[in-house]
Amino acid sequence: MQPSPSSPGALSRRTMLAGAAALAGATATSAATAVPAQATATAEGGAEAVATAASPASGRRAKAVVFRDVRPFGAARATDLVVVDGRISAGPAPRGAKVVEGGGRIALPSLVDAHIHPDKTTWGGSWVSRKPADGIADYVAQDVELFRAQRRPVAERAYGLMSHAVARGTRAMRAHADVAPAYGLAGAEGVAEARERLRHALDVQIVAFPQHGVVRTPGTAALLERAAREGLVDMIGGIDPIGFDRALDEQLDLVFGIADRHGVGVDIHLHDRGETGLRAMRGIIDRTRALSLAGKVTVSHVFCLPGLPDRELGSVAADLGEQDIALTTVALSDSLVLPIARLREHGVRVGLGSDGVRDSWSPFGNADMLHRAHILGWVTDVRLDDELAECYRVATHGGADVMGLAHADLAPGAPADFVLVRGECLPQVVVDMPRRDVVVHGGAVVARDGEFLD
Repeated sequence: MQPSPSSPGALSRRTMLAGAAALAGATATSAATAVPAQATATAEGGAEAVATAASPASGRRAKAVVFRDVRPFGAARATDLVVVDGRISAGPAPRGAKVVEGGGRIALPSLVDAHIHPDKTTWGGSWVSRKPADGIADYVAQDVELFRAQRRPVAERAYGLMSHAVARGTRAMRAHADVAPAYGLAGAEGVAEARERLRHALDVQIVAFPQHGVVRTPGTAALLERAAREGLVDMIGGIDPIGFDRALDEQLDLVFGIADRHGVGVDIHLHDRGETGLRAMRGIIDRTRALSLAGKVTVSHVFCLPGLPDRELGSVAADLGEQDIALTTVALSDSLVLPIARLREHGVRVGLGSDGVRDSWSPFGNADMLHRAHILGWVTDVRLDDELAECYRVATHGGADVMGLAHADLAPGAPADFVLVRGECLPQVVVDMPRRDVVVHGGAVVARDGEFLD
């Protein structure tokens, strides 16, 4: 979300919405062991076929498919991945299972976009020339202008972007949709419609995001309440309770009150830095504790944490861990780096996201989470194999942790959500970003050769 660089002193996406991760440690490299299938192989470029086979435990017929000759996590030796009823199986393939040839490709867990705004996108449409902006209020006004100028409805634009994300290997996303009197619930409804069309290929959580402010824009709180009451969204959002809304207690009381009444989660954008951001963070922690919402609250961007003295960071991280408050970040600059390794010491879940994609805030973005993992490594200046692999882990298991999903780690029992790519090893894949030749969701091929399969 970036203004014209010709505007002196203007805010930009790099200064407002930047985020990156301090990375350490090695990624897990577990791989499922499978027994070659008793099946007939399909052609390498053909469509995935799912057969049914007898399931001794239930007496019904299980869906089974075998992905032959793949290298989990870039292992030197190829094996077969057996999938039964959408999960990786440790046993031999059931009789009659069909086969997809992997051709020696690397099998990697599918990616998770923990923070994206698909309702705002112009993806797939005509070029939009953006105007200078000097703050969130300017961007908000331009959001409304662009929304009114769009000929394609939200559902169509969101579907185009979200299906593109699937073709790039995304298995799940947390989608923030603007809710404000200027739009009503059109953004959330459009994303929900796209989610329904993609339910076979993508897991989606929707956040009702009050981009225009909860308090400063009358009527927004009522819309947030309605979105939660009608079951349209999974989470209620907030934005800079002090710096933008200028109503710390009132905004947080409204947001947390709605979440508590309707049994949904909370995901708050927090760009405020320094003591202003820390005050808001303490308010979030206090309300999470008071309402027993541990595990249901996320704070996005979190620019107040980088640069804190270690002792103070440790204290905040301990509180976040105690209340199981998750964090998300994006990777556009090295100036505001979330200390992921330090946060993990206290059990804090941290995920990575795309943020806005070709919207009124910025012409950039592509909803490709492998590219985002690459950017994360670039801006944090990593160079070791373990560090590059950790970038991928943040973009996969980190986001899954934030969304409460099982890790798609290719281990027996894990969701059969993975990608097949050509390459030597995982670190090289993060650097070179090869085409996702095959994308599998729940054991079914949902994209091939970079193209989504309707």
